[in-house]
Amino acid sequence: MIKIWSMKKNEEAAAKRKPKTSAAQIRVQKDLTELDLPSTMVTHFPNPADLLNFTLTITPDEGMYKGGAFIFSFVINMNYPHEPPKVKCTQTIYHPNVDLEGNVCLNILREDWKPVLNLNSVMVGLQYLFLEPNADDPLNKDAAEELRRNREQFIYNVKHSMRGGYVKGVQYANVLT
Repeated sequence: MIKIWSMKKNEEAAAKRKPKTSAAQIRVQKDLTELDLPSTMVTHFPNPADLLNFTLTITPDEGMYKGGAFIFSFVINMNYPHEPPKVKCTQTIYHPNVDLEGNVCLNILREDWKPVLNLNSVMVGLQYLFLEPNADDPLNKDAAEELRRNREQFIYNVKHSMRGGYVKGVQYANVLT
């Protein structure tokens, strides 16, 4: 009889030591298993045990950003999916919807976020920004103004900046693959 009690106590102690899986972690795990990414998008988990912090590399195969590799960090807090993931571009890029600090202007990461959206929605939205930069909702106002005013100059600035060049006194990261 004493042996049964000690076994039960050992089981209870082991259960207390094991960290509980949060609702956010369960949802992220579900989102990740349902990812349907094209070959132009790859996720990387620096710590495979931490699903709440990872990067996404987008390598557009068409459009003005073709030939570049753009890395975004994802940080997901414990309120996910009730709050969107925090997404930042890790490189300095010339884009109307990404500022020089890497903040991203994507409506579903702000006011249009809903818990029914998932990580796949965010990733596809990011890829779409490289196919169709949006000058009407900019974070980089200079790039947006150039896109509106002179599309050819904007495309030149994109290509030059992707090689690590300067545009209006700002040096951009070399993102060419």
